[in-house]
Amino acid sequence: MGTQTYLAYDYPLLSIFWTMLWFFLWIMWFILLFRIIGDIFRDDTLSGWGKTGWLVFVIVLPFLGVFVYVIARGKTMGRREITHARQQQEALDAYIRETAGGTGGTGRADELNRLSEIRARGDISDEEFRRAKELVLSDHGASTPSDRGAASRH
Repeated sequence: MGTQTYLAYDYPLLSIFWTMLWFFLWIMWFILLFRIIGDIFRDDTLSGWGKTGWLVFVIVLPFLGVFVYVIARGKTMGRREITHARQQQEALDAYIRETAGGTGGTGRADELNRLSEIRARGDISDEEFRRAKELVLSDHGASTPSDRGAASRH
């Protein structure tokens, strides 16, 4: 009865489970640490000294630093993450609009879409739709609404 039994090592499957659990927790810890470091750099309300202080605290005393950071500033981490994601999405949308050629191509597509909706409601006949569609598509040289109006008057 004097011998100690180590349950985790008496059953190899339990040993594998504990190893996987600790490995998972270790990976999650690093993910949390890097998210907090990213949040420190992303926060525009912190001064340079504030960022330096939090970084030193999180790096020198990682467990205590991360827990204190989450308690002190965890509520606003999500808001900063959402704001950052919105800014990235707006930048991507602006880049796509700029790369796609501005309003020239999408303006015609929008006009054709509106025309088909009007025809679907029955407000215009098929003949009127065909003529309006030809007018929109024949206007391939003009890129702004004022240019299109000028082109259709000539």
